Amino acid sequence: MLQRQSTGPSIRTPRRVGALVALLAFLAALIGLTGCSKDDSASGSPSPSKSAAAEGADRVEPLASVHRAQLPVTVRSADGHDVTVRATDRIVPLTGALAETVFTLGLGEHVVARDVTATFEQARKLPVVTRGHDVSAESVLSLKPTLVLAETSTGPAEAVGRIRDAGVPVVVLDPAKKLADIGPRIDKVAEALGVRSAGDELRRRTEQRLDAARKGVPHDGKKPRVAFLYLRGSASVYLLGGPGSGADSLVEAAGGVDAGEESGLKRDFTPVTSEALAKAAPDVLLVMRKGLESVGGVDGLLKIPGVAQTPAGMDRRVASSDDGALLNFGPRTDTVLTSLIEQIHPKRS
Repeated sequence: MLQRQSTGPSIRTPRRVGALVALLAFLAALIGLTGCSKDDSASGSPSPSKSAAAEGADRVEPLASVHRAQLPVTVRSADGHDVTVRATDRIVPLTGALAETVFTLGLGEHVVARDVTATFEQARKLPVVTRGHDVSAESVLSLKPTLVLAETSTGPAEAVGRIRDAGVPVVVLDPAKKLADIGPRIDKVAEALGVRSAGDELRRRTEQRLDAARKGVPHDGKKPRVAFLYLRGSASVYLLGGPGSGADSLVEAAGGVDAGEESGLKRDFTPVTSEALAKAAPDVLLVMRKGLESVGGVDGLLKIPGVAQTPAGMDRRVASSDDGALLNFGPRTDTVLTSLIEQIHPKRS
């Protein structure tokens, strides 16, 4: 899933980022982003390679140890408010990435609602209180939350304001957009929940797993050029990732070169054109699985103008990742990184 995720080039302002993420999330929800893509073999096209590390159940892995919340706590919200949290028995995380972190910290049983992008198994049956990326204040308040977690891109601002005006503590965080954001993000969520010790444990576990994943990067040979394509065929949305897309950080960590950024793109996302793809000249195309399905699999992807003429298109080299995990930058990012490393580097005989 595409997370608003949530963190940049000089042209990015919070308002522009929020607008872009909101648009992408709305389009994703519109076409049913929450499913997993089908295998392309039925149409005669090979499926993108899939790593065993990325192909387990779509679940988060909560900490084994139990940490008692130390409340009340007062934290600084990213929107400038000092927020006092007195109870965490009814939590509403308004992004999939935030929900993933709350569940992994061991407080999943206290989550009473989810954002449309929280598609992992433990959250799937919770009521949805957003449409696309727009929050329904009425839906949230009807669940009587004791804490709402949001991101700076969460909107509309009026809905967030209504929730806060109703007396509900609302803690807003900056989106995580690169691997370096993961540890600080875990710390901030844990602080707001009053479980700093759990945050310390989860941060250590996550960093250890990321370090282990990085050991799989080969250091011989040419670094592959990888272009991230955000695809929503039903809405005719085809975007090429650039600096700050989030994929650039993953590609670099996986031992590749972000083709969009390397080609001179200055924005996080740019409409796909034949000229932009020719300049990017990717060896590998990185896509979300549901996005790939929306364009008709690999065969459909190659019909997008300019794609078939790239080195990746000519070799049909397509790497894929689950929509709900690729850009979340959280406790499961090590599995995404492991899969990406396996997919973008040529197999050795």
